Amino acid sequence: MTAASSDTGLLAPGWAGSPAADATGDTAYLQALLDAEAALTRAQAALGLAPDGAATAVTGAADAGRFDVVALGLRARAGGNPVIPLVAEVTAAVGAEYGSYVHRGATSQDIMDTATMLVAARALDLVLADLARTERALTRLSFAHRATVLPGRTLTQHAVPTTFGLKAAGWRSLVLDARDRVAGVRDALPAQLGGAAGTLAAFEAYGAGDPLALTAAFAREVGLREPALPWHTLRTPVADLGGCLAFTAGALGKIAADVLTLARTEIGEVAEGSGGGSSAMPHKANPVRATLIAAGARRAPQLAAVLYGALVAEDERPAGAWHAEWEPLRDLLRLVGGAARDAAELTEGLRVNAEVMRHHLDLTHGLIVSERLSAVLAPVLGRARAKALLSELAARAHAEGRPLAELLAEEPEVRDVDLADAIDPARYTGAAGPLTDRALERR
Repeated sequence: MTAASSDTGLLAPGWAGSPAADATGDTAYLQALLDAEAALTRAQAALGLAPDGAATAVTGAADAGRFDVVALGLRARAGGNPVIPLVAEVTAAVGAEYGSYVHRGATSQDIMDTATMLVAARALDLVLADLARTERALTRLSFAHRATVLPGRTLTQHAVPTTFGLKAAGWRSLVLDARDRVAGVRDALPAQLGGAAGTLAAFEAYGAGDPLALTAAFAREVGLREPALPWHTLRTPVADLGGCLAFTAGALGKIAADVLTLARTEIGEVAEGSGGGSSAMPHKANPVRATLIAAGARRAPQLAAVLYGALVAEDERPAGAWHAEWEPLRDLLRLVGGAARDAAELTEGLRVNAEVMRHHLDLTHGLIVSERLSAVLAPVLGRARAKALLSELAARAHAEGRPLAELLAEEPEVRDVDLADAIDPARYTGAAGPLTDRALERR
């Protein structure tokens, strides 16, 4: 067994094999560290602080395939982070002529934080692509089922009718909320450059007349936002990442929770396009995509809590708070990347059984429209009498297994009242259609 074996996803089917898995793996992280080192040397060369040859040499050496990621991980224990052994190896790879320009003026956290932002940016781009797939699938479902009626459930019980189109439009709204948060955080991800204590003093010592110009050049080279300040102990970028990822996991988790409920054997209103099998029961087609999304949604808030806790970072560079971020942040990126992939597959293949939904409207013998009947009968009988009558008939409907409409037809008080529309669940969906239309206007 090697250290690499912990990075395969054996116990993580929610993200294993996803694009986010590759974008956040050890090799990808190593490449991001190398990209940060190379960008720093190029930025210094662009400002005349290093020879062009140094920029070429460091950029040429910045290939993760040239380094042993397992060995680097083991050697990271000595200094507490992988940048220290990596700098030594890159320096050796560059050679004596330009080796002194590797990591010049930087501190380990500059490179580690910048690499973390690069990994996050690359992973979030993949998440956004899968959220876009999910949004498109939910748009199609909302249009297709704008008038598909099913029981609305509150506190686990049938309440009043709603439409599957409105439900899908609500899911879509959450996905768009997640997209907007992820996109905003993605666009704001900053580079990190501050030197040992966030003053940029070492860069001045190496000849930078305007260290702030070097920060700007570094950000351009690495493709991240220029930071207003070094943020070694100002962890807003990481906290914002944790927040948007936890929200996205929860938003997708809501879809999964609804699918898991509606796909139960005894409900069967929806089904995954290709359910998973069971090791013991050949008849089962488990809702695996929804299950994995739900699992990620349960873990994400606690992972984000670690990142929020790391905001309490002492001094100008912290001991422990910064280090505590690395694994939960990567876990969050992986969980959400996997959940976004699964949500796209789930919604693209979701099967909707409109006939079963319509059948379920009658499970309560017509009582699902009792709210509407109360409003219709109140002007005829008075509010109190209407409520008392419907309560009495509801009890009889359950006890006798008879439809509420049949019992109403036998009541002398309402025999002459036209209740044809009032007792039809499909005619009591309120503004579900216009609300669906309004939701679908959002882009």
